[in-house]
Amino acid sequence: MNMMRKKGIPMMTEKSPGLIPAIKKVSKYLEKNALLIILALVLSALATILTIIGPDKIGEMTNIIAEGLTSEIDMQAIAKVGLTLVAMYGASALFNFVQHFIMATVTLKISKRMRGELSEKINKVPLEYFHLNSHGDILSRMTNDVSTLQQGLSNSLPTIVSALAQFLGCLLMMFIEQWRLAFCILGVTFVGLIIMLAIMKNSQKYFIAQQENLGNVNGFIEEMYTGHEVVRISNAGRGLKARFLELNTKLYDSAWRSQFISGAMQPVMHVVGNVGYVLVCVIGSLLAMSGVIKFGTIIAFILYVRLFTGPLTQIAQGMTNMQVAAASAHRVFDFLDADELEDESHKTKTISNVKGNVEFKNVKFSYPNNKDKIIIKNFSASVKAGQKVAIVGPTGAGKTTMVNLLMRFYEINDGKITIDGVDIKDIRRENLHEIFAMVLQDTWLFEGTVRENLVYNLENVTDEMLVKVCRVCGVYRFIKSLPNGFDTVLSESTTISSGQKQLLTIARAMLQNSPMLILDEATSSVDTRTEAIIQRAMDELTKDRTSFVIAHRLSTIKNADLILVMKDGDVIETGNHEALMQKGGFYAELYNSQFAQ
Repeated sequence: MNMMRKKGIPMMTEKSPGLIPAIKKVSKYLEKNALLIILALVLSALATILTIIGPDKIGEMTNIIAEGLTSEIDMQAIAKVGLTLVAMYGASALFNFVQHFIMATVTLKISKRMRGELSEKINKVPLEYFHLNSHGDILSRMTNDVSTLQQGLSNSLPTIVSALAQFLGCLLMMFIEQWRLAFCILGVTFVGLIIMLAIMKNSQKYFIAQQENLGNVNGFIEEMYTGHEVVRISNAGRGLKARFLELNTKLYDSAWRSQFISGAMQPVMHVVGNVGYVLVCVIGSLLAMSGVIKFGTIIAFILYVRLFTGPLTQIAQGMTNMQVAAASAHRVFDFLDADELEDESHKTKTISNVKGNVEFKNVKFSYPNNKDKIIIKNFSASVKAGQKVAIVGPTGAGKTTMVNLLMRFYEINDGKITIDGVDIKDIRRENLHEIFAMVLQDTWLFEGTVRENLVYNLENVTDEMLVKVCRVCGVYRFIKSLPNGFDTVLSESTTISSGQKQLLTIARAMLQNSPMLILDEATSSVDTRTEAIIQRAMDELTKDRTSFVIAHRLSTIKNADLILVMKDGDVIETGNHEALMQKGGFYAELYNSQFAQ
């Protein structure tokens, strides 16, 4: 895994916010549906209350039968109690169904809204966030963590409310039936409750670690499968397997610990229940023999013990699930609360009728995560409208960084960058990005038709325009060779070379018809013959447009109007190809080194 990413991943520790802070943050998503949620929880409680009354009715039925054993059993009274039980249990089932329907609907709407906000947030966080966090970890927050949170709210919250109502209801009914037996059961349960709370406290940190490790595993897998070809060519499989085993072991360890510790709660409550049964049988028999209670009371209490200890297990399990949901919520809100790009709604300046005069004045820049290391030290350059500007230099000289600053993917530390005399800080990023078309070294095509990839986010693009642009780029013959031409779906199963992908992205940039152009190693993935085709397309594309071309292959920028030679964050030479070659400086060395025998 990329070391920068690895170091930058915001690690979640046991000091992360717990359940209550997570619920507070989630509560703002529940406000619109608060009445429905309250109704669902009330229905859940009502269903439980009806269930609680059941043992009392069963005890009543037992007493009727016991009294009738010496004379005649009152079948009419038994039928009446039986019908009452059927009605109560039927109503309880109905209330539970309605409650589950409401909670499922509401929580799915919340998860939909949350994913929408996460999607919007992606466009608001600075570019450095994606450099410091693995894509797989961010993806895990949008999928696994949101789903876990939704399931926690949908299932665990009603379960906890229902179990709490059952616990309190059973406690009340037991004291009404027989206070001596109630105190015995309460004492045993209290011991179990203390043990359960201790277990929950110790398991929280492992649930947090589990979600964190899951994100790390997802991030690692996403990176390795994205670069699967490089991995195989480099014979790096053994080392990566070891790294994956390390991450997977950490995930296994945290998941095992969290599940094992939380799983201990259920056996504890089973022991509590069994001890309760013993106490009811022993003490209840003594009380029945002394005539204090009837036999039906013992039957009712045996049922109440099951109903009384069961909720504690359900509460424990529900709290366990809510702990997982809280860990997921923290990861989701950690992303939603991340620093955003500056709000630019107040900016009213725009650049219309762009000519393309660009000026860099004493630009200084360092990456936000490493303020001490100055990347661009004191960059100044003046570019006239319509010029083709090539930026060259060794790796790490700051070429791509300059383009990122021009696009305001990063903000400069000092100095100024102007377009047609307007400081780019004074205009909105959206307006700035509309001015430029970009062709990057890393091609990006999504699963869709060729047409959809070419006209991405563009309107009113006709077939004639598509054909014309594709002919100029030299990609039309390839498209016509596809089974359905422009309507062929590009997917992972479609055989398409890196050079053809690059040609398609160049055609996409030409269709944008923006007044300014940025080409970052646009010909790096093509052969010499295709490069010549692209070079002609570039000459057509850059005509009457201010364009910035980053190139390592210096033969592709010989016809540039201005060449900026960068080294260690500074421009050390400027001029056209002929002038720089005659000068015999650093550029001449770079150029000659590419053609040395």
